Amino acid sequence: MSGQTRPGWISRVLGGMGAIGKPAKQPPADPDSQTPTPLTRERVSGYLETRGYRYLVDDDGDLTGTWDGSRFWFLLLGEHEEILQVRGRWQRTVPLERRGGVALAVNDWNRDRIWPKVYAREEDGVLALYSEVSADLEEGATDDQLAQLIACGLGTGVQLFTAFDEILPLDEKPPPGLPNN
Repeated sequence: MSGQTRPGWISRVLGGMGAIGKPAKQPPADPDSQTPTPLTRERVSGYLETRGYRYLVDDDGDLTGTWDGSRFWFLLLGEHEEILQVRGRWQRTVPLERRGGVALAVNDWNRDRIWPKVYAREEDGVLALYSEVSADLEEGATDDQLAQLIACGLGTGVQLFTAFDEILPLDEKPPPGLPNN
């Protein structure tokens, strides 16, 4: 498999992985990028743009887009918007009568993995599954730290939803009007 290139968004998430399993050569790090700076929406959107991701700004001012059909938000939470949360919502829903099985699957995931946290919640008479990766960046973050956090939230969220795709049948389409990465 050496020499194969990763497709589309996977390459952008891994940012710096060229051929499968081989790091791409990187230019020397900019010293300013290694200084922790405050978290801002502009820094998050700047990262998304450098990766070639398409996103929208929703009515609440949050950045959002879809990856592999599931919607993700990049939320700044906390009193001073110092917490970055990458939250995903699986494009599918599950009937309420399958709550017990979903609870077991969610528990298994959370027990066996660090990221993302996954939970189910009732919405309009069905269960929706969410993924979350959050970090308190009160002291700021370097560009590399911010990139790692966003890549972790997207990558592990997509892994979670892919795992659930394999055990539950497709019952709805991705949210309309959102760019899919």
